[in-house]
Amino acid sequence: MDITSAVQTLTESANTLFILIGAIMVLAMHAGFAFLEVGTVRHKNQVNALVKIMTDFGISAVMYFFVGYYIAYGGHFMSSAADLTASNGYELVKFFFLMTFAAAIPAIVSGGIAERAKFYPMLISSGLIVGVVYPFFEGLIWNGNYGFQIWLETQFGAGFHDFAGSVVVHAVGGWVALAAILLLGARNGRYRNGRVIAFAPSNIPFLALGAWILTVGWFGFNVMSAQTLDGISGLVAVNSLMAMVGGILVSMVLGRKDPGFIHNGPLAGLVAVCAGSDLMHPVGALITGGIAGAIFVYLFEWAQAKIERLDDVLGVWPLHGVCGVWGAIACGIFGQEALGGLGGVSLTSQVIGSVAGVLVAFVGGLVVYGVVSAISGLRLSDEEEFNGADVSIHRIGANAMD
Repeated sequence: MDITSAVQTLTESANTLFILIGAIMVLAMHAGFAFLEVGTVRHKNQVNALVKIMTDFGISAVMYFFVGYYIAYGGHFMSSAADLTASNGYELVKFFFLMTFAAAIPAIVSGGIAERAKFYPMLISSGLIVGVVYPFFEGLIWNGNYGFQIWLETQFGAGFHDFAGSVVVHAVGGWVALAAILLLGARNGRYRNGRVIAFAPSNIPFLALGAWILTVGWFGFNVMSAQTLDGISGLVAVNSLMAMVGGILVSMVLGRKDPGFIHNGPLAGLVAVCAGSDLMHPVGALITGGIAGAIFVYLFEWAQAKIERLDDVLGVWPLHGVCGVWGAIACGIFGQEALGGLGGVSLTSQVIGSVAGVLVAFVGGLVVYGVVSAISGLRLSDEEEFNGADVSIHRIGANAMD
């Protein structure tokens, strides 16, 4: 009995430590979101990028703790600390891990709406998205709420498979961002006489640093999605690696060695492989990542050139929104046993689940940002935008020149 108890305690403590390390790695990814945005926006908006990511994380943690986690999983933490320490506090750390995923939604949105958005209206919107919209879909997929997964399994032989959130996190974030971007409109001066005017990134080294931080943290994002030590799989790690390098190489070629494309290429590959990283063969993951890199380059250039209202500063809609959907579909293709995968996945279910995620995210985003816009407005004045969000909102610039 003592040996059994000791083994159980060791297992629980190991699982708690395992998921805690994952939570810390995903928490570190938010620094990556911040520096990717800081390096991409113009110098007069760098402080705003940093502050948005930090404060969005704060409001996300509070809203997910009190509201979102309950909507998704039906659990709460309004009990004694003695109760919360059960199983070495595993449920608390699981919340921490899942909260860092939820907080990625406003971090994704931040890159799309950069340089022209008001501070508090966007912060309130982030809280509503993380507290209500995101956990509704999260619970639908990862907790089996409302019978959606059971229906898919009954009708098509398998539920919607999204191991680490290609759709649940990334596509939802990208399509929520699209709603905000369209409601805000383009930055002043971005389009003149029907042509796109390039706004050069302010700091390529910061952009690269952000991409590297995200890339490293992603291995916690994907591998630790197993949530217990006995579920860990080297297949997830290597598939993540192969999708990452596929995105790099394809974006290098198609992006004509542009550093912005090259550093977003691995992110596109990693977004896409999240869904099926536990099922695919590494060659399938390489192809998945390469196609994601191509999607990002082509769709980013097309959207910027052809749709004037779609001024997506960091390209978060193609990177997260579209590559996330591609990842779920790729899971349904390369996860099949005939293509070297582990099987147990339905392409039809993958398509239906992806469409459901897009609808929840885009409609939810339109409702939240539309209501907030009607009450307080979302956009800075022309003068504030011209002066830059740093001075207009925070009353300080990124660097002192004296």
